Formats: sequence, structure tokens, C-alpha cells
Amino acid sequence: MTPSPVLTESLAGGQDTIVALATPPGRGAISVVRMSGGLATVIAARSITPWPLEPRRATLCRISALDGKQALDRALVTVFVAPDSFTGEDIVEISGHGGLYVPALVMETFVSHGARVALPGEFTRRAVLNGKLDVTQAEAIGDLVDARSAAMHRTALAQLDGGLSRRITSLREALISIEALIAYDIDFPEEDDGPVPRDRIAGEVELLLSSLDALLATVAAGEMIREGAIIVIAGLPNVGKSSLFNALLGQSRAIVTDVPGTTRDAIEAFVESESWPLRLVDTAGLRETSDTVERIGIEVSERYLTRADVVLACGDSAESLSAVTDALYGKTEAPIIAVRTKSDIPDQEKIRSSVIRVSAETGTGLKELLTEIDHLLSVEAGPLRPDIPVLTKSRQIFAIQRARDETKAFGNAWRDRHLPAPVAAVHLRSAAGALEELIGAVSTDDVLDRVFSSFCVGK
Repeated sequence: MTPSPVLTESLAGGQDTIVALATPPGRGAISVVRMSGGLATVIAARSITPWPLEPRRATLCRISALDGKQALDRALVTVFVAPDSFTGEDIVEISGHGGLYVPALVMETFVSHGARVALPGEFTRRAVLNGKLDVTQAEAIGDLVDARSAAMHRTALAQLDGGLSRRITSLREALISIEALIAYDIDFPEEDDGPVPRDRIAGEVELLLSSLDALLATVAAGEMIREGAIIVIAGLPNVGKSSLFNALLGQSRAIVTDVPGTTRDAIEAFVESESWPLRLVDTAGLRETSDTVERIGIEVSERYLTRADVVLACGDSAESLSAVTDALYGKTEAPIIAVRTKSDIPDQEKIRSSVIRVSAETGTGLKELLTEIDHLLSVEAGPLRPDIPVLTKSRQIFAIQRARDETKAFGNAWRDRHLPAPVAAVHLRSAAGALEELIGAVSTDDVLDRVFSSFCVGK
């Protein structure tokens, strides 16, 4: 990737050399200490023998203290020479023994030689500034580190591979093409080809708006992928909600008893279906009660119902299923799946065919239930398409929405002819600017500060 002229800096000579522990502190098999900057190899060479002669090849070395006599560790050392490194600077990585004491000694030695401790996300920030990544790819690294589901993992990898960057670049080029048509019409109105047909520009704008809308349509899916879809298990007391919660989770998290009102508060757990990460919520039984504590638990349940993506209406009989359906009326706008719990216990009642029968004891119906949840979430958020990247950050959503609004404003002005072409074209420039800021073609320190504020140290 070619570094942006706005962002490129001479980091080797103009930035501090930074060092950080890149693995979690504490007892473990190995620790990784990373150092990046123009003096990285100079500082490291004062404490490392023998010095690795071949870049990108791990070498077993002795790490010494300041005096060169006291051994601190024996570790594998790998050197990456600028610009062929993650940050675009010289990098030295020490893979040594884990624990608290040894990595701290190595860090202290490098700091004593002139390095400073890195800030959160500073390694990735330098990669952006040196044109190794754009800003959306840097955000993908953060998502990859934070991923706790297969869907988040897939989305982050696709974004790291440049899927979103390529789509944004393509949209930006489409905007610039429309700008060029407007400029041609303004600057050369009497050329032999004649003025650019207004319908042509209007058509280009509609195509661009359609592409921007397709990206914005992924917002709901992106939120579900990042935060997990909220699946609320609701029902009357003692109908098997907590047993279903535990069965779907695969372990006992909720207390299961025969006493009505056992669940006094909502309990959350994270599980995966085939396509989506799910936040299962076991709630207090819905009923009228004079118990103050239980009433608070029911109020919590009702608040979850207003935020739910799918509600599982649970009952252990036709009567309790009907009662929970009535109790849910007006409390949620989410799609509702009727679930007949305790289906391993024979009953003589007729249950309507749309009800999914499950048993926490035997596991019957659990797969069918997860499949139906998947289906409803895909209907609600839209299916995940490999050709359309997913927006997962509020910064991305804001920028695409701004580009869409500015493009729409231009289209309206162009169609109604109530603004001169040079004035209407200002909207196109603003739209292009929003996309450029998104990928870092034009950026400011405060944007980068927001992006890297949640990163871990050493990344």
C-alpha cells in the first residue's frame, strides 16, 4: 500500500523508539517483548548476544543486563528491518520465558538504554502512519483481538484483508468521477461533445446511492456480530426457562428448582449458533407478585424484552404457552418463537404445529430451535453477503451515512436545478471527504486517538 502523503512521516528519525510487553502479564510459558523505532536494533544490540545476523529468522540469544554481565534470560530473538516490518520501522521481538519478573527485567533494560514504554495501540498506529495499513484495517486488528465468535472472527479477517477498504475506495472513485463530469461541464461548456447529459450524472448518483445504502443495510448485522443478538427466554415461573438456558449453554449457570420465582434477576451468557453470536438471557418468570425483590426482577425482564432481537416464549403446556403469549403483548417488538419445554414429559393437550418442542433433559429440539433463531435473525438483519463488507464501528457508520446524505443532497440539487453546478458540487466534495477520512487518506490526530484508544498495549 502506498503511504498517504497526508499521513506519511519520517518515523525512523522523528519518533521515539517504543517497547511493550505484547503478551498478557502473569504466569505463562512464554512472553513476547516488542521494540520498534529507528534505534530499536541499536538499543537491543547492547543487551543481546549473539546478534541475529539474518532478518526474520529467530535466533537463540542471551539477554543481558546493563553491565553486560548479568544474564536476564535466554530467548528467541527476531529482527525485522525497515520497511519490511509491521510498523514499517526496525522491530526487535524477544520471545522469552513467561511470568512477571523476567519480562519486566527485559523491558526495564531496554527503557534504560533509551526506549520508552509504548502507548495503547501505538505499534498499529505507526503501521497506519507508515502506510502499512489504512485506518479501517487497523480497526479490524482491534476487532480480531476482541473477537469472541466465529462471525466476528470472519468479519474482522475480511476487513483486515481490505474488503471494506476496497469498497470505500471504489465509492470514493465513483464520487470523483462524478466530480470530474461536473468540472468538465463547467470548464468546457462549448466543447464539440456538448454538455454532459444531465441524465447521465443523475444515473451515476443513483448507482452511488444504491451502493451506499447497501453498506448501511449491514449496520444491524454488524451490531449483532459485535455485541451478540439478544435472545430473551421468557415465560411464567417454573416452566423450564432456566433448564432451557442451561441446555443451550451446555453448562449449569442458572439455578433450577421447582420453586416458582427462583430466578430473581436476568442472567446472561454468550453462545454461538450456526451464523450468529447469541446473548442468551434467562429472565424472571412473568407474573403478578407482591414480593418486592421478585417484582424488581420482573421489571428487569421487561426491560430486556424491549431490547430483544428474538424472544423465546416458553411454556410447559398449552395453557402456560397461551398465558405467556398474553403476558408478552405490548412488551416487545421482537419476533417470538413459541417453545414447548419439558417435551420429554407426555401430555394429552394439543399443541399447535408452529410451536417448537424441546427437552432440556434429552436435548430434543435444541438444534431445531437454534436453526429457527438463526433464520429470524437473518430476516431481521439481512443475510451476510460475502461481496458486501459489514460496518461494525460507529465511526464507519457515521462516515458512510454522511457520504450518503451529501450525495443525496447533490442529487436533489442537480435534479431540481435550484443550485448552480459549482455550488451543488460542494456536496460531492464533502461526501468524498467523509470516505477519505474513513480510510485515512485524510486524517487528523483526534481521529487516530479515537481509533486506538481501546487497543491493548503492545499491539
